[in-house]
Formats: sequence, structure tokens, C-alpha cells
Amino acid sequence: MQAKEEKEEKIADEPTWQELGQAKYVNLGTWRKSGVCVNTPVWGAPLNGAVYAFSELKAGKVKRLRNSARSRLAVCDVRGGLKGDWYATQAYLVEDEAEERAAKAAFTGKYGLVMRLTDLASKLSGRYHNRIYLRIERDTG
Repeated sequence: MQAKEEKEEKIADEPTWQELGQAKYVNLGTWRKSGVCVNTPVWGAPLNGAVYAFSELKAGKVKRLRNSARSRLAVCDVRGGLKGDWYATQAYLVEDEAEERAAKAAFTGKYGLVMRLTDLASKLSGRYHNRIYLRIERDTG
């Protein structure tokens, strides 16, 4: 799969950054060591000025973020089709239990019953404990 040429990244204005956390889906771009960006549509929930996402612990994006926090974020549809500009970000794996609980609560607050059903399905399939949360912050540098 070849990467399509994307819109140039820019730093978000405060209201637009807040809108990213309110969007139903956001596209998270993470970089391979080769320099190729891989974009993935994810759910996002706002918390303390950051946007949180979650993923399976062994997913490619998690492996890429272990190598580099460099990332980008844009509003998208369920299939990853862009609905806005890319914004430069830094994404970090959440390892603090209190922060993880707060992120879970943010997702439940935003997605409600759909998140509860997602959690239930993950627990029934044995994947729930293989989940990791990601904190995505604006890159203002």
C-alpha cells in the first residue's frame, strides 16, 4: 500500500484543537523508521488538553510510537477519509494507572453505550487486557 500525498501539516489553533477531541473519528498518523507515515482512523476523547486514543498493545502504531512520539492528527470519517487538515502532534503510551482510568472514563463519557459494548466485546474475546491508551498532544515546536 503506497502512501498518498497528504496536505501539509500545520499547528492547530486552540478552538480547532478542541474540535479534534470532539470529532467522532480522528486519523492518527505515525512514522515507520523508514520515514513512511501510516495513517489509522481511531476514536478520540478529549482530556486535560490532550486527545486520547486506544489500541491493541501489539498494533503497529504502538510499535511505531515506542520508537518515536512523532505523530499527526486530523478529523476523519470511519474509513479514515480526511475531513480537515493534519496537525503535528506528539503521542505517548499511557503507563500511569490513574491516567489510564481517567482516559477510560473520558471514552465512556464521550461514546457512552457504544464504548461499554466495545469493552464488553473486548472482555469476552480476551482482548481487553491487551489494550493500551495513547495521549496525543499538540506539537507546538
